[in-house]
Amino acid sequence: MKLSRSTYLLAAVWLAPVYAAPGPALFNDAQQVLSNPFLGRTRQGLQDTASQYLSAAKNTVLKSKKNMEKWYHEGREYIKQDSLLYELVTHSSFKGQTLRVTEPDLCDASVKQYSGYFDVADDKHLFFWFFEARNSPKDAPLVLWLNGGPGCSSSTGLLFELGPCSIADEGRNVTHNPYSWNTHANIIFLDQPINVGFSYADGDKTVNSSPIAGKDVYAFLELFLNRYPEYSTQPFHIAAESYGGTYAPNFANIIYKSNKELAARTDPKLKHINLASVILANGLTDPLVQYGSVADYACDGPYPVFSDPDGPQCQALRSKIPTCQRLIKSCYQFNSRFSCVPAVLYCNSQIMGPLVQTGLNPYDVRRKCDRSPDKDGQLCYKQMGWIETWLNDPKVKAAIGVSQDRQFASCNMDVNQAFTMNGDGMHNSALLLPELINDGVRLLVYAGNADLMCNYLGNERWVEALETRFSAEFKQSKDLPWTPVRSGVVSGAVRTAGGNGYSAGNITFVNVHEAG
Repeated sequence: MKLSRSTYLLAAVWLAPVYAAPGPALFNDAQQVLSNPFLGRTRQGLQDTASQYLSAAKNTVLKSKKNMEKWYHEGREYIKQDSLLYELVTHSSFKGQTLRVTEPDLCDASVKQYSGYFDVADDKHLFFWFFEARNSPKDAPLVLWLNGGPGCSSSTGLLFELGPCSIADEGRNVTHNPYSWNTHANIIFLDQPINVGFSYADGDKTVNSSPIAGKDVYAFLELFLNRYPEYSTQPFHIAAESYGGTYAPNFANIIYKSNKELAARTDPKLKHINLASVILANGLTDPLVQYGSVADYACDGPYPVFSDPDGPQCQALRSKIPTCQRLIKSCYQFNSRFSCVPAVLYCNSQIMGPLVQTGLNPYDVRRKCDRSPDKDGQLCYKQMGWIETWLNDPKVKAAIGVSQDRQFASCNMDVNQAFTMNGDGMHNSALLLPELINDGVRLLVYAGNADLMCNYLGNERWVEALETRFSAEFKQSKDLPWTPVRSGVVSGAVRTAGGNGYSAGNITFVNVHEAG
């Protein structure tokens, strides 16, 4: 069956990040090539470009070294690669896997930073960027942040949402973000799977499922925490948005089971990862429930997409949901590519397609979206193009340990298609959470009520349907006003279970008002 590019685009739009959508460059490959300042440059020329942005001290060290040469200094191993200097981190339990680390001072020079690559193998490399907490980093929790997509970089979260700096001036600059999560948390932004953002693979290697991606993430965390044990004793949280609602439960489940295995065999070489919570923002986690909520949101929600809830558009939308849910049930039952891909294609084209084509911004339906390349771009946020401009600056790449011949794109359509054509997003990731929750791992789901793609109604419903030891309490819970301390203004509604009425508890859902 040959699928049209429009079918892929519908899947990409539904599975793309909530709020932080891919930039226009994703859909203008020819323009990217024409505007690429490195086109035609030799590899040696690009490496020479990197050297002019490194410090005099680094250039002095590298001058006498050959490419890929390794050496030891003060108990640490180093490597020269692509005219860049990295500390090389290895672990005896992960043969052939290494960290290559540099220490940038961009974005928020007031905090300690590490960036570089986790080499999953000789031909698979994941880019990461870590920022220490601004306040009491020794006591602050550790957060792993994942953007959705699939195929979209976590640099979106870093530079457009919750990171220590915000993209500005059409990509020529960044500004300080006073609301960054790293004010009170140590945070890792990880581009995964391979071929997303600055992550890359040699040849035609690819990843097309969340469980496979999760194994790479676990290995990365072990190497990182063994090299930087000062962050290994604090609570660890996985936080993700949009398709991250599928990623995060898979990754958390792998970490949880690895911790159990580690406890049984007490391997002193590995770190117990103190998994404390899973945090999901407008995520796609239980498609059966969530696709079933789309017409309710689009026709009767706080920001109706269609003016008449009983009109022909709403009737047509509601009529297609039973077929969509039947296909999703088949995916849940047989758990195979052959049963899940039809669900992806039908539900995205028949249910989400008409909504995407209304001209509204599906990540914030209070706004219109002009998809022209010189306006909002194909996925409604021109800032995605700004992010690409800034991260492709040679000075930035040299500082964060990225080769000059590697080009950053906010999203990778090939990765998106690989996940789509494997049916990955139609699996019920919510099923991976009850065991963790019953054993003390907490769950926070929050959703902006102006987001259409993974709307708050569907998110609240799947949380309520989750079978855990807190189920009865959560089902009986009522909406309470959610009032941020700083503003003192009611900004949403919260439901919770397990906190005895005094805390956020073990399962919490927050409906954030007037938010995408």
